[in-house]
Amino acid sequence: MRKRILLLGSGELGKEFVIACQRLGQYVMAVDSYPNAPAMQVAHECAVINMLDAKALDSLVDSYKPEIIVPEIEAIRTERFYDYEKQGIHVVPSAKAANFTMNRKAIRDLASKELGIKTATYRYASSLDELKVGVAACGMPCVVKPLMSSSGKGQSVIRSVDDIEKSWNYAMEGSRGDLKEIIVESFIDFDYEITLLTLTQKNGKTLFCPPIGHRQERGDYQESWQPMPMNTAHLQEAQEMAALVTAALGGQGIWGVEFFITKTGTVFSELSPRPHDTGMVTLGGTQNFSEFELHARAILGIPVNEITLLKNGASAVILAKDNKEDFPTITGLEDAAQVSNSDFRIFGKPSTRVNRRMGVALAYGNESVETLVESSKKIANMININ
Repeated sequence: MRKRILLLGSGELGKEFVIACQRLGQYVMAVDSYPNAPAMQVAHECAVINMLDAKALDSLVDSYKPEIIVPEIEAIRTERFYDYEKQGIHVVPSAKAANFTMNRKAIRDLASKELGIKTATYRYASSLDELKVGVAACGMPCVVKPLMSSSGKGQSVIRSVDDIEKSWNYAMEGSRGDLKEIIVESFIDFDYEITLLTLTQKNGKTLFCPPIGHRQERGDYQESWQPMPMNTAHLQEAQEMAALVTAALGGQGIWGVEFFITKTGTVFSELSPRPHDTGMVTLGGTQNFSEFELHARAILGIPVNEITLLKNGASAVILAKDNKEDFPTITGLEDAAQVSNSDFRIFGKPSTRVNRRMGVALAYGNESVETLVESSKKIANMININ
């Protein structure tokens, strides 16, 4: 059952996915817009194209003849997936899911308007004037995000009228692809956020990983931990919402479904139809399968009967401190390795920029997640990649 897999987007999440596929005997071509991307370093073949160029994407699909297409980023001409699916190619999780979730507008309208899932009050804007109208509807403070972006790029909080134009400009700078539209949503007074990794299977039941807590800064995750201690009723709400929205989108694979947990209940935030960055905590052996192994198995139709928590874990990002075009130097691994019950992953990105995610530190064991978060941060601070 060896399959030809085309991975569109070759960052650190794609790299771990390729490794998981390799261990299952699969053949992978990794694609990105720049050479030497992390997943390219472990794939059988690689290609550099602009994935927003429909003709270039079509040409690659025609020449490589994949049996499975796995999107890992947002900046892809996803509407082409419907045609690929008609050709008999398996798009992960499905053409509909990939197309909807690469754009915050489609997935938010599906959740709120079609499925009746509780979300923040929101509006869309494709100009500064429309943003002003949206802010008036949502109230301040409110959150602004590009409809297409990743890792928190372009995300900001509007707290006063003076912030509106700044937020618009920042959102435009952080927007991926050629979509110049944003979503503005009311600020949720939440106690904490979770990622609920949800596994959908072709011939098996939908399964949920133990909830993952995380802390964000600049719209990007800094630390994550598993499990997130939480109210059973709130977790059940999240599971029901996740099952509802993934069923509506269809297909098999791991989904990163994000929720705000408030004093009064659970509020849907976002959804990614692929492994989630906060889920890198599972690389510390917290579960019987990492999120990447779960994704690979679901895509290949290998049944997963249960997802079991084996130990507590935490992750902390390792960030670059400056800009460098050449392959960066790495120091501190020897000292970091002295910390017990820990590990790290260096992504192998070919260049750095300030606050670019270059690796992740992991801590695991029977200690509280709070203790493990501090341990993972300590390890991350020991490692320098510049």
